Amino acid sequence: MKSVLFKLLSGWTFLSLTQISFAINPLQNQLDTLIRKYNAKIGVAIRFDNQETITVNDHIQYAMLSTFKFPLALAVLNTLDKNGLPLNTEIYVTASDLLPDTYSPLRDARPEGNFKMGINELLKYSVSLSDNNACDILIKYLGGPAVIQNYLTISGISGITIIATEEMMHRTTNPYLNQAHPSAAVKLLEKFVNKTLLSAPYQDFLEKIMLETTTGPDKLKGLLPSATPVGHKTGSSDRNADGLKAADNDMGFVLLPNGKHFTIAVFIMDSMENDKTNASIIAKIAKAAYDYYSDPKTKNHE
Repeated sequence: MKSVLFKLLSGWTFLSLTQISFAINPLQNQLDTLIRKYNAKIGVAIRFDNQETITVNDHIQYAMLSTFKFPLALAVLNTLDKNGLPLNTEIYVTASDLLPDTYSPLRDARPEGNFKMGINELLKYSVSLSDNNACDILIKYLGGPAVIQNYLTISGISGITIIATEEMMHRTTNPYLNQAHPSAAVKLLEKFVNKTLLSAPYQDFLEKIMLETTTGPDKLKGLLPSATPVGHKTGSSDRNADGLKAADNDMGFVLLPNGKHFTIAVFIMDSMENDKTNASIIAKIAKAAYDYYSDPKTKNHE
């Protein structure tokens, strides 16, 4: 009898705690309901102003695609910062660095190659424009993807795996090589927003080029008020022969009218939804967070 009573009490306690948890996090309930109907794996993490983190489907790692250019940028700027090098430190760009058949505004603008370009300009191409060649030029400057992974480890970030360049993902037709849990991406973003990773000139520069990102205007920014400052990095893949899209992602920080902020990562993997629908999922999630954390009636968020 005692055993049965214990089980009943334990079950009641678990149920009560679950109900309390749901009551405390209505946003999580909203997100659970929002993503349920789509034919895709959708992972979400949202961190509000150092107060709470909400996650949905965070138990797996998602293909990062070009969102990995954010930790790349951090690793590059950390190298400059630690060595006292200016942002305009130059790299020689060879013609062979400008690969064809990949997304590259840099190659389109300077197809001849064999020129010097400042790291700041290469970072603008890589982050703001998501240029694949600029990305790999910067990875080569660092010494390979392992340097990015080591930087993440030293910075106290686990749950992100970076082993491949853009060229490697294209050559192997494997977009899943670089992966992240949404919560790990948000932890990295939060460290960045809290200015614990870089000194001021490098911090300010990366914030600026993230705010100037032109890719994915219909993703995190899609449903937010037009004047909302959003610094972000997008990522997306092609589709396979069956129409499956390996990834459609966006991650970044959002500044609220009340002076607070939230960081957010939305990773959509193995989606059979069209691109417009994928973008709308990300936009709806960001808008739900924006409305929830902007509402003065929301407890503890005033």
